[in-house]
Formats: sequence, C-alpha cells, structure tokens
Amino acid sequence: MIDAIADKIVWLGHDGFRIETDPVIYFDPFQIGDNGPKADIILISHEHFDHCSPEDVAKIQKPDTVIVTEKKSALKLSGDVRDVLPNQTLNIAGVRIETVPSYNTDKDFHPQANNWLGFIVEVEGVRIYHTGDADFIPEMADINTDIALLPVSGTYVMDAPQAVKAALALNPKLAIPMHYGSIVGSEEDATAFRDALEGRIEVRILQKFQD
Repeated sequence: MIDAIADKIVWLGHDGFRIETDPVIYFDPFQIGDNGPKADIILISHEHFDHCSPEDVAKIQKPDTVIVTEKKSALKLSGDVRDVLPNQTLNIAGVRIETVPSYNTDKDFHPQANNWLGFIVEVEGVRIYHTGDADFIPEMADINTDIALLPVSGTYVMDAPQAVKAALALNPKLAIPMHYGSIVGSEEDATAFRDALEGRIEVRILQKFQD
C-alpha cells in the first residue's frame, strides 16, 4: 500500500508536491506548469512567496477546491479557504488532514510564534507528512507517519545532517527529500541525505516533474 501511494507522489520542485489520488492534493505549489490536473485540496504551509503563490494556485484551482493554510496566506487567496492553526484536524473529501507546527530552531526565517504549518494527510490508509519550512523540531518525535517529505538544503530550513536526525526520529517507511534545486540547495544535499540513511530508512529522490 505504501509503495502504491508513493508512486502517486509527484515532486513539482522546491517544496511543491502533488498526490495523484482521488482527491488530488497539492502541497505548496510554486512555479508549476499550466497543464497539471486540477486540485481538490491545496495545502499551503506559510505566506512566503515560494510557498503561497496565488499565481500558481490559480492554475490548479477549481470552484470547489479547498485551500487549507494559515491566516496571512489566507488573506492572499480566494475561494474556499480554511484558516487554521497547528494541532488541528480536518476531514475534507474523505481525507484526514492534521496540521502540525513548523518553525526554525536556530534561525529567524520561520518563527514558532507565527503558527506556520506542516501537514499530515492520510490517504488510502497511508500517512504522508510534509514538514513545511522547518528545522528538526521536538514535535517530530511524536509524529506518526509512513512517508516523510523533508527539507535538506539548509539556510532557511534543516540541512541534510539535521534531516537525517529528523528522519530517524520520525522513522517513516519512506523519506523523500525536498527544498533543494530551486532557491537554495542542490541534488548533492538530497544524495547526502539518502546515503546517510542507507540501510536504515528507504529514501527516494524524485525527479522534478515537467509539464
């Protein structure tokens, strides 16, 4: 079951992902093409331009698309927008969505006080955790996930060594690196993350989808 869901996860670059299930779910769409499937659910972690991009949301939004995000991002968007805080649970189109904290511990780009978001979505019995722009934070020790989408590039988020620690704390069946190859970071960060976890946690490096 996990492999079947993992095969439906498409990396759109940076922190953006599409889960090609029914319903279709997007995380943080940014600099995406014009031809992707429309979204049933869009999850936006925080207000920074490379995560909350109204221009990209417009490419995939339908009249009945539900957007789940925090309050400052909600002000930039229109339609069915749900303004939430960390530690809430929603059920949308049969998908359980849990919001969790997302913040920096040793830098100031993403303060904990902002109440920005990570997300856990449960689709077809599989739990997928998108950290948002975070460092390795204490809350990760209590998160139950099958698939973890983890930043690896450093500067604004955790670097590869921190991401290894986060993966070991989360202990998912599969980890997928993100937040590289666009604004900061390179595939070398992703491969360093994968190599450090060899024999302990499966890591899948996705190729950026081009549509």
